Amino acid sequence: MKTVFSYIKPYKVPAMIAFSLMLIEMFVELFQPLIIAKIIDEGILLNDSGLIWKWGIILVIFALLAFTSGVVNSYFSSHAAQSFSYDLRNALFEKIQSFTIATYLRFPTSGLITRLTNDVQQVQSIFFMSLRIMLRAPLVVLGSLIMAFFVNAKIAFILCISTPILIIFLVVMVRKGVQHFGQVQRGVDQVNRVLQESLQAIRLVKAYMRGTYEMKRFEQVADNLKFDTMKALRVMEIIMPVLLFFMNLSMLAVLWFGSKEVSSGNAQVGELVAVVNYAMRITGNFSMFAFIIMAFSRAKASAERIEEILILEGATEETKEGTSVTPFEEVGLIRFENVTFTYPNTDQPVLKNISFTVNPGEKLAILGATGSGKSTLLSLIPRFYEPTSGDVYIGGRNSKEWDLEHLRSIIGYVPQQSMLFTGSITENVSWGKQNAILGEVIEAATKAQIHSSIEKFPQGYNTRVGQKGVNLSGGQKQRLSIARALIRHAKILILDDSTSALDVRTEMALWDALEEEGATKLVVTQKIQTAKGADRILLLDEGRIVANGTHDELLKGSTEYKKIVMSQQDRVGEA
Repeated sequence: MKTVFSYIKPYKVPAMIAFSLMLIEMFVELFQPLIIAKIIDEGILLNDSGLIWKWGIILVIFALLAFTSGVVNSYFSSHAAQSFSYDLRNALFEKIQSFTIATYLRFPTSGLITRLTNDVQQVQSIFFMSLRIMLRAPLVVLGSLIMAFFVNAKIAFILCISTPILIIFLVVMVRKGVQHFGQVQRGVDQVNRVLQESLQAIRLVKAYMRGTYEMKRFEQVADNLKFDTMKALRVMEIIMPVLLFFMNLSMLAVLWFGSKEVSSGNAQVGELVAVVNYAMRITGNFSMFAFIIMAFSRAKASAERIEEILILEGATEETKEGTSVTPFEEVGLIRFENVTFTYPNTDQPVLKNISFTVNPGEKLAILGATGSGKSTLLSLIPRFYEPTSGDVYIGGRNSKEWDLEHLRSIIGYVPQQSMLFTGSITENVSWGKQNAILGEVIEAATKAQIHSSIEKFPQGYNTRVGQKGVNLSGGQKQRLSIARALIRHAKILILDDSTSALDVRTEMALWDALEEEGATKLVVTQKIQTAKGADRILLLDEGRIVANGTHDELLKGSTEYKKIVMSQQDRVGEA
């Protein structure tokens, strides 16, 4: 947890102020029984009203001091805790953003969301409570024992009998609590995962009438979370009865022994009242330990989960310092040399000895059955993954030698699944280029064949796009995604089956517009009509290149390609 709590350092001044104010509260609380004892022994028993008024006023002043300290303590504690959680959450998000794709896939999205929200909240709460009450409780217990000995050592000794037993008991319960609440947080991950999947697929759920099934699936994970939470809370609930049992026994022993001491003249009534008062404070603060231990256990489990992300080594994308020496007009040259790729934690290669070259400005169409490695091949160009063996060259330089930010700045990437963000159409298109002006947005949208559709919307380019583009058609989402890539004026344009929802006329107009870009284009497609317009076609099968050439060359020399052409012609004929 060292890494997590290192984010407290910038706020150690307000934390120290809060801690100091907490100490003032504690000292006032510890001195109150002494003042009460003095009022009883020297005021009430001796009938000295002047002394009673004097110490009574002091007691009220002390109470006001404690009240003021508590209010100001809350302000500084809140400031330190909220600032700490703000920095921690930002650091956690920044770390996740720097993950390689392989590392990102190691963690379920729901688990990362839980860490950024619920886990950070747990750690923030424990920091706040530490400055407000958590540190105060054990210090009051220790201080009360010391003050009780100062008042009357014989009577106070009775309080010490049960203390070692309770300390051992509390240590054991903390360990159990951390274990159980770690399981609870993992249960929260599961609930978030099922909830996220169900809400994202709400149209599919309704279309297939699977609402009852999804409800049962959610009930199952929610029931598991309830069971784990109840199990953890049952363990924590043992603490309170055990603490109260031993402390009440100690209290009875103090009263019995103290009364004998008063009767024999070895102790004054005020001393007994003071020791009993300290015993009650010890009991009261011990009773808070159940709550403190539960909160600490949850926070420790959460801190360990956050720490797992923050200290993860070898999981972030590394960049090379320096700038490219490749002439800009040659940047579009792409070459794969004997590239083999196997996903992490798997044994079967997805790509096997891939070699091909794409010249600047050329259009390469990539065809192949599902699972043949098309998307994986494209992901090696912007270095989402590194080849297991072999090399990828961009502009004549090994892609590993490129500064990662520079490399990706020359690439326009359109993923297979169109991803739009909540915001306006302008914001979604300009997301591809910082500080883009409206004219650039309109130009990109025009080339992507979406401008006329946007103008028909009541609010035009200010039209709000729902979450993931829920209020747009599939073709509209694809063309907005393409516009977002075009606004970059990239030298390499990657389209991963991102024209599947476009009609023939719109797609042909799109390719005509893209010819003006002069970018090297790598296009994954299942349409022979699209592939025919490419300079060359790459046909993949089970991770290997089985054909490479123009449409006419492959019709003559590739049996596999001819089968694809014939199958699509048959479907057209049937239609």
